[in-house]
Amino acid sequence: MSEPVMSIESAGHSYDGNRWQFRDLTLDLRRGDVLAILGPNGRGKSTLLRCLAGLLKLSSGQIKTSQTIGFVPQDFAGSFPYPVLDIVLMGRARHVPLFRTPSNLDKTIATIAMDALASVAMTRYADQNFNELSGGEKQLVLIARALAGENAILLLDEPASALDLKNQDTVLALMRDIAQKRNLAIAFTTHQPNHALAVAGAVLLMLDAPRTVFGSVDSVMTDDNLEALYDTPVRSLSFLDGAVERTAIVPVFRNAMKNAASTIEKTE
Repeated sequence: MSEPVMSIESAGHSYDGNRWQFRDLTLDLRRGDVLAILGPNGRGKSTLLRCLAGLLKLSSGQIKTSQTIGFVPQDFAGSFPYPVLDIVLMGRARHVPLFRTPSNLDKTIATIAMDALASVAMTRYADQNFNELSGGEKQLVLIARALAGENAILLLDEPASALDLKNQDTVLALMRDIAQKRNLAIAFTTHQPNHALAVAGAVLLMLDAPRTVFGSVDSVMTDDNLEALYDTPVRSLSFLDGAVERTAIVPVFRNAMKNAASTIEKTE
């Protein structure tokens, strides 16, 4: 087993010293790992990710890493009337010395940025205004920006939120390919258990604060755990996709159950 690129040891965070978003959290991330962080709204998923990125300070414990981190936010706030290529080039900022004069290195940097855009199939948008892109296209550009930084760790905050099914599939497949082909460590937050099933090898469930459950997908993604996580009944359904057996998580919404029961009563 390879050495961890990030070690989280007894980590905890609280904004007020009373209510903890998480506490005593310990886990390792290695190259090739994909970690899904699941939890309901307001549970602290983004807070945890920002702590891992070094954007927020832990209240307790520590995070150790000797590797560089690329952070892809859920929202890219503000107005940035820059071409897409310039947005991606921003990911190279730490590689460019202050006061450096133009040189052949500029061509190398541009090539790296274009290669990053190619990896997310966005090269044709290189000269387009970033603000004119759709939400899904912006998300792909931000992932390209993180890739251009040549980071060993990628942290993505709800990368498939508000995307249609096709773009969700594109982003999830991209994360899987990045982990496998580039041998990077990836952690991402999501509301969707099926996203974890699709690409993750490990899962962190953020249950009632500050309790968390961490482990492999098979051991953690149980109906009981997910029902406790979302306070909604869920069922795991297995089916054949050609010759491949797959699993999907399906919520059993209470109102739908009541409506179904009411319909049955009326027909009897």
